[in-house]
Amino acid sequence: MTRGPLGRFLDAAALLPGTRFLASPNFDERPPGESICLLVVHSISLPPGEFGGDAIERLFTNHLDPTAHPYYRDIHALRVSAHFLIRREGTVTQFVPCDKRAWHAGVSRWRGRERCNDFSIGIELEGCDEAPFENAQYQALAHLAHLLKHTYPIEDIVGHCDIAPGRKTDPGPNFDWRRLGDSLANLGKM
Repeated sequence: MTRGPLGRFLDAAALLPGTRFLASPNFDERPPGESICLLVVHSISLPPGEFGGDAIERLFTNHLDPTAHPYYRDIHALRVSAHFLIRREGTVTQFVPCDKRAWHAGVSRWRGRERCNDFSIGIELEGCDEAPFENAQYQALAHLAHLLKHTYPIEDIVGHCDIAPGRKTDPGPNFDWRRLGDSLANLGKM
């Protein structure tokens, strides 16, 4: 991985080289002077509990067909995104440049600070509360988090449930935080 001009591992457009980029319109500028210091791990499956297909990409790019599945009628007009999506097989897609504010956290609070979108990067894992995540996803997440921690002053990695308790549950009880921590520690030794 080459080091780019914006950060150690991003190119000048705040994109991760070698990663598929699919532009989402659901972002805006971060507040002036705001540092990126938080990674937020989410999970998503569309339809709920089903994996594969292009529905997540369509949701994040405002092209979700409300007639394709009954669940989509209620969510097709949402304007949401994340910076990254990690599929079940570990492939990574970027939707929003890291220096922009993706609309992933909603009403949120971390360590007394509100509006976590202002100072975070959102990473969606294809998954749900009821199913374990795949080895390839943990590997891709650890690698991505490692790169981002060497590009930005990341202080914490948290779940959506941690910044929006009572409102959100993802990445859910099947997410293995210890495994992620161990993987990051091993990458730090390299």
